[in-house]
Amino acid sequence: MPVAKIEVCRTHPPEMVQAMIDAVYRAQIEALKVPEDDKQIRYIQHKPEHCPIPPGKTMNYTFIEFLLFPGRSLEAKRKLYQGIVDRLQLLGIQPSDILIVLIEPPLENWGVRGQPACDVDLGFNLQI
Repeated sequence: MPVAKIEVCRTHPPEMVQAMIDAVYRAQIEALKVPEDDKQIRYIQHKPEHCPIPPGKTMNYTFIEFLLFPGRSLEAKRKLYQGIVDRLQLLGIQPSDILIVLIEPPLENWGVRGQPACDVDLGFNLQI
């Protein structure tokens, strides 16, 4: 159940926005083995004046943040990073313009169906 946020500092046409969301989603499915119907991705476009570009980056700077359950292996995370970079590069976003951050709060800090996630059968394996 990863919740992802894609943040950009420029305007993209709707088809590019959808392609970016799909790129991140496909990488999640492949690397993290999330269920096919678990698409929780938000796309946030900042006004350029509200979004300073880090040194050495271009206007294509793309910040991707994930909140996800802990338990994925370093290898699964590597596969996620590479899958996102490979897919976004096909859309014209260079790897040097992509920053990905994973935040993994403990299961007891997720409320799922009114209960801590540690008390719920999630229906998928986190140990990949």
